[in-house]
Amino acid sequence: MRFVVFGLTVSSSWGNGHATLWRALAGALAREGHRLDFFERDQPWYAAHRDLWTLPSGDLVIYRDLSEVRARVDEAIASADVAMVTSYCPDGVEAGDRVLSARSALRAFYDMDTGVTLERARRGQPVEWLGPRGLRHYDLVLSFTGGRALGALAGLLGARRVAPLYGSVDPQVHRPSRPVRPFLGDLSYLGTYAPSRQALLEALFLGPAERLPDRTFVLAGSMYDDRFPWRPNVRYARHLEPSLHPAFFCSSPLTLSVTRAEMAALGHCPSGRLFEAAACGVPVLSDWFDGLDAFFTPGEEILVARSTREAVAAVELPRERLARMGARARERALDEHSAAARARELVRLCEAARRSERLALPPLPGTEARAGIDAGGTRGATAALDAAAEGLAG
Repeated sequence: MRFVVFGLTVSSSWGNGHATLWRALAGALAREGHRLDFFERDQPWYAAHRDLWTLPSGDLVIYRDLSEVRARVDEAIASADVAMVTSYCPDGVEAGDRVLSARSALRAFYDMDTGVTLERARRGQPVEWLGPRGLRHYDLVLSFTGGRALGALAGLLGARRVAPLYGSVDPQVHRPSRPVRPFLGDLSYLGTYAPSRQALLEALFLGPAERLPDRTFVLAGSMYDDRFPWRPNVRYARHLEPSLHPAFFCSSPLTLSVTRAEMAALGHCPSGRLFEAAACGVPVLSDWFDGLDAFFTPGEEILVARSTREAVAAVELPRERLARMGARARERALDEHSAAARARELVRLCEAARRSERLALPPLPGTEARAGIDAGGTRGATAALDAAAEGLAG
């Protein structure tokens, strides 16, 4: 199967989660005999931090203006089995026009930022990678988030056929690694600063740091400044290149994952960090969201904390127990959440859609499923987003 993708970036893994996912999928698809061509606009930030120039099976086309490569675009789409646009594609509307004019390719959209897309749609704000037409003309819409988001993509944006395609991990990249002295600690956290994560970060990371002054906590990520409520026992790494992520995870017996409020409101929203840390054999301490237990078993493969007290208890667990939990999490990640598993799922979903067969979609939580989508799911997702927005405002 030949895929043609118009996306944010695959050439630079700095400051975004798109590149890591597409690299893993491209490699897994290549190993199964498929081809993936990726079209990416040459943007200054990613050009300055480019760390990939070729794909394992397919072309990486970096262009300054889509019109300059229009003939190549049309040729690629004409020979493709699947033509896809992703969220945050800087030429999403124009690329979507080319994709939607395809005569033989499956026309697909992959929303890798579903919470942002739905929040903007709910508020009546422009979704610049979609334009006013929304999703109604695509043959298949894939979502990085499942649960209530599926019904909302249908009801708010007109998607006709929706399915989740969650994040994954490339075990050739994320695997057990030697600890690195600057990252040694009792609990680590890797993530860019985000206001919608701050309350939980304070409860589950800074709170334990305050109550356990003899323990060491390590934070890595950009956009933290002097206004952040630092603790004396918190080490900070401002920039952490992706190649160092496995060593960062493996330098602590436990790592924290915090979900953005707008994503948690939708449920079934596993961060790629859950899978990456697990593939490194490091257990994750996570906040709770609906559907988390569909990916890892709480208490056996992952720890869940809803308060500072519960986070402190997790940090104080014996390291031997945490190591056993990490081993079980790694086994689960390699079995169910690898890039190879997601690539097979992607092919299956696209083949089913191309045959115009009814997709075997999971039921929409709290709704009465109808033909794979249900407008009732929109009301549930909208209410959840409203609640999250009110919480942030408060």
